[in-house]
This record gives sequence, structure tokens and C-alpha cells, in this order.
Amino acid sequence: MVGTLCAATVSGTVELIGSSKMADRSGVVVWLEPLDGHEATTPRHERMIQKNKTFTPHILPISMGSSVEFPNLDPIFHNAFSNFNGQVFDLALYPPGKSKTVTFRRPGVVRIFCNIHPAMSAVIVVVDTPYYAVSDRTGRFILPDVPAGRYREDIFFERATPETLAALTKEVDVQEAREVLPLIRIWETGYLPSAHANKHGQPYSPESESPYTVH
Repeated sequence: MVGTLCAATVSGTVELIGSSKMADRSGVVVWLEPLDGHEATTPRHERMIQKNKTFTPHILPISMGSSVEFPNLDPIFHNAFSNFNGQVFDLALYPPGKSKTVTFRRPGVVRIFCNIHPAMSAVIVVVDTPYYAVSDRTGRFILPDVPAGRYREDIFFERATPETLAALTKEVDVQEAREVLPLIRIWETGYLPSAHANKHGQPYSPESESPYTVH
């Protein structure tokens, strides 16, 4: 079973190939799922704020069962929702200064949008393990307190295709007190983001026509 030996600090580095932003390697989610036995997750309470018509953080990894609060810190209405992949939810319109919360009960990639402002988007990556991290601008990530054992290393990156990410999945063996994973090289050329519809599956109206947008 996982956890029979001392816990380790697992670290690694991400390299982006074909990137137009070589200086910024942030936003890559890396998680380790135990292969020697199921490890219970610890639900947490996280926040994804809405300010300046932007979700922050843009990429948020969480463990299964965690809740995410969506406070509206703008002087305008917002309507956060997700209607494909991962968990479906619709927080409906709510005014400045208010907040709503969603609990994520199954693993998956949840793409978040606002029904009023089409440029707003974010991603919540829900994982069934307590061992996960997101890379910083240098590409470095750290997973603390990982018990010795065998794991499957999985990766999510918004600007990589599912086929690219699936090919990066591999088994790793954590034994040392400070385990350094092999360099992760992610090819992002070929990824083409597509326009999304509103929560009703319809094209967005111009923001200038929205009664919930101030100028």
C-alpha cells in the first residue's frame, strides 16, 4: 500500500515546445495517482474570483470533493457556468459583491465561462488524488508529502491536444526523500481554441447590447 515509507517532496520541470510564450511555462497541472492502493483525497475550499472581466486563477487544480467559491468583485453582473466536459453547473446572474459556491464531486476537466462576457474563461482540473500541483512561470512544480510507492503521472495543459497529453502519461516510482521527475516536454503546436456558445448553446450577443454590462 501507498504510505508505508516516509513521504517525499516530488518536483519537476515543464518545457513547452512550439510555444509562442517560451518565457512563461505556467498553467501545467501535474498529478500523481497511486497504483498501490487508493489514497483518500482531502476536500478543500478554494476561490476563483471574477474581477476586471477575468477569472483568477485561470487554471485551478483541486481534489475531488472540494468546493470553489466564485465571488463577483466587479461592478457588474456575472453568470459563471460550465455546460460541457467535467461538471455541469449554472450559477445564474448575480450582482457585484455577491458570491456563489460549487462542489466538484467527480474527476475531470471543467471549463468555466461567463454567460454575459464571452472573453471570460477558466479551467478547473478535478483530480482523484491529494498529490497535485501547477507549474509556475519557470515551468517548475512541487508536490509535497508524497508517500513512497508507484504512481501514474498525469498532465493537463490548456494549449495541448488530448492526444498529446495522453502520450505523456507514465508510471513513476517515488522512493527518495527528494524525488525529481524527468523533464516533461509538451508540444502545443496544432492546438486550435474554438469559440464557445453561451449556456443556452447560442452565439453570444455583442456586450454592448447586454443590460448587465457597464461602460
